[in-house]
Amino acid sequence: MVENLAKYIDHTLLKPDTTKESILEIVAEAKEFEFASVCVNPHWVSLCYEQLKDTNVKVCTVIGFPLGATSTETKIFETKQAISDGATEVDMVINIGELKAGNDEFVKQDILAVVDAAKGKALTKVIIETSLLSDDEKVRASKLAQEAGADFVKTSTGFSGGGATIEDVALMRKTVGPDMGVKASGGVRDLAGAKAMIEAGATRIGASSGVAIVQGNQGTSDY
Repeated sequence: MVENLAKYIDHTLLKPDTTKESILEIVAEAKEFEFASVCVNPHWVSLCYEQLKDTNVKVCTVIGFPLGATSTETKIFETKQAISDGATEVDMVINIGELKAGNDEFVKQDILAVVDAAKGKALTKVIIETSLLSDDEKVRASKLAQEAGADFVKTSTGFSGGGATIEDVALMRKTVGPDMGVKASGGVRDLAGAKAMIEAGATRIGASSGVAIVQGNQGTSDY
């Protein structure tokens, strides 16, 4: 039995056609169900902050999203701007190509730059995009995120053809040990799926189907 499931959920809306009305809708749902955060694209951070500043719901945003291939300097700027706008959690995408090429030090420094930009102001979650990685690469990426001082390692953007799996969450938890956060994101649509991810080691769930999950229904979206 998972107690207070809503507190595990980052209520997410990252679709490119998102409107102000849809953002206000997820904000209202986050208030009602007391989710851990709303996770939105940077454009919407200030609006969410204004709506949520008197609640316990955090504002989470994404950095270098969804490809991870922006420059480190751009990721630093995005992070600082998002924090200035009211974000207290940032989910950054690693440079996936550099990881696959074996340039681990570059990947680590890219993560570290965001961690340093957010330090003391926002939690940092590191998206490794598991659907594009071998198990060895998932382990390496998770270790690099941990070595760089990130707060969480996260499975997926939801935009690269695959989301979280129980096996990946378990592997990431085994790799980083008991103290670092693990976020399962992408394709978690119902209560059973969310519970399975938590049992595998997830301490946060990224889902647009947060309401369906806590109500025991079936959601539809991957994001």
